[in-house]
Amino acid sequence: MRCFPSIHCSCRKVNQLLFIRHRLSRTPFLSQMHLPTGSFSLRQIKAATRNFDPENKIGEGGFGPVYKGILPDGSMIAVKQLSSKSKQGNREFVNEIGMISALQHPNLVRLFGCCIEGNQLLLIYEYMENNSLARALFGPEGLRLNLDWQTRRKICIGIARGLAYLHEESRLKIVHRDIKTTNVLLDKDLNAKISDFGLAKLDEEENTHISTRIAGTMGYMAPEYATRGHLTEKADVYSFGVVALEIVSGKSNAKYLPKDDYIYLLDWACVLQEKGTLLDLVDPALGTNFSIEEAQQMLNLGLLCTNQSPTLRPAMSTVVSMLEGHTPVPVPTMKVNRTESMELRFRAIETPSWDGDSQAVSMGAHMANSSFSIQSSKEDLFRSTTSRLLDDFG
Repeated sequence: MRCFPSIHCSCRKVNQLLFIRHRLSRTPFLSQMHLPTGSFSLRQIKAATRNFDPENKIGEGGFGPVYKGILPDGSMIAVKQLSSKSKQGNREFVNEIGMISALQHPNLVRLFGCCIEGNQLLLIYEYMENNSLARALFGPEGLRLNLDWQTRRKICIGIARGLAYLHEESRLKIVHRDIKTTNVLLDKDLNAKISDFGLAKLDEEENTHISTRIAGTMGYMAPEYATRGHLTEKADVYSFGVVALEIVSGKSNAKYLPKDDYIYLLDWACVLQEKGTLLDLVDPALGTNFSIEEAQQMLNLGLLCTNQSPTLRPAMSTVVSMLEGHTPVPVPTMKVNRTESMELRFRAIETPSWDGDSQAVSMGAHMANSSFSIQSSKEDLFRSTTSRLLDDFG
């Protein structure tokens, strides 16, 4: 049947909703479990958010806007609304519903349900009073939180426990693929909860682990995945290592430029480690109110998790054990050889039109302040450039 131009958008949306319902019923692991599809009506969500009042808007991502809502019983919710301009798309919407519905852990954000009605695609989550870890650490002055050392350590352990559950404890072994500070949310007690599973992948035994679609965020992506598409749970371990460095330093990996010679926080951390002054990375806002021993361990662990070789990165259960003091953290050894040509290639990575305040490139990523897709020749250029960078690191 032909769609006339005046109703083309409507027909496209109908097809979109039919596709989503079909995917929910046909995806093997989703069809075997009770999912909260249709658990909220559009009328309920409109009432809760005061018809998506701009004053209730608490965030904006590649997926679309996020609104705060209040249910009749007084419960607070966060409503994520799929934008018509979304870079995420239907498959990621289905993925988000399926993955998070199948997972239950204190350090994973809880999905209350969804709404597929009219022209709306909505996901309804528990409300996280303290927004994201990114805003808490390096948001605007008025929104940034004063996180003491023990709170930072608790957050780091919480993220590690959530990832250990995804990789090793849940019946679905899952690689998140987009661990970063914007995807870690904080509740009223500053407990960390991993969110945004739109890019997550099942780690199936028969899988070759070679991905034809590279998705994630620049600055957090493991080199073997960014350059060769080789995806295992060790890609999440790498991302966690970057986040651990950010938690200790209070600085964004993608934005921190301590000198003109260095682009990434991780780059600078490697140099300080080689000099034997890694503790210089500790957030000055902490003053002297932190444990030198624990800070040294967390920084060493961050560098251990970001080892270029995935086989040398620890499993997340081991990371948890290290953070809790049950397993010693080995001191990483690395040598960084800076050259003029390497510096030029570092700067070449910045040439795409950076989007958002994280100054990060996201290839297929759905979450806020890091949405930029690299296709065809641009993707090839990025991969070859990154590969040469890794060669220079030795």
